[in-house]
Amino acid sequence: MLLALSEEHKEHLSFLTEADGSVVEEFGRIALEFLRKGTNPKIYEGAARKLCVPVGMVQHGVEGLMFLMTESSKHMISEVDFMDSVLALGFGEELNQSLLQLYLQHKHQIRSILSQLLCSQPAYHNLEWRLDVQLASRSVRQQIIPMVTMRLLLTRNSDARRTHSCINLQTDPRTLLHMISRLEAALAAVKTSHARRILRNIK
Repeated sequence: MLLALSEEHKEHLSFLTEADGSVVEEFGRIALEFLRKGTNPKIYEGAARKLCVPVGMVQHGVEGLMFLMTESSKHMISEVDFMDSVLALGFGEELNQSLLQLYLQHKHQIRSILSQLLCSQPAYHNLEWRLDVQLASRSVRQQIIPMVTMRLLLTRNSDARRTHSCINLQTDPRTLLHMISRLEAALAAVKTSHARRILRNIK
């Protein structure tokens, strides 16, 4: 089986043509950390300073390499098919061999990481909420302290069984509004091209 690499991925990986084996190995390490812990801008910035290149070039290089490794590991392609796939990138023999060794060394670890990412996660089922307002206390006769109490109900599908769980939360309206704004920002981020590239890699 040969990998079908888009022109965008080829462009991202083209940066490696000017890199030596140690740089490819370092990019592979960063890509694995990306899979385990998510993206870290500080790592990109450090690598960019070391290589004297723009941060965006490093980020795209790591993302392209991660896509190549995850797709190869996911399909467990053979050494011959891997080499035939990277030939389309126009790399030299030394770089092709470095990529092959990187794939052979980490393919089982990458498959393990991917399987953990695909584990069943809790899903939203229902939300119950109540607004409480404290109007007075023993020390203060007149006051207004609103509090929102929520009960979040979750479901999880595991081994053909569905289990339920609940989380009780309590917060003030100002903090709740802040949480809503952050969640809305996260939903907007999921729709970006950068997030879609990551999601494609973990499917």
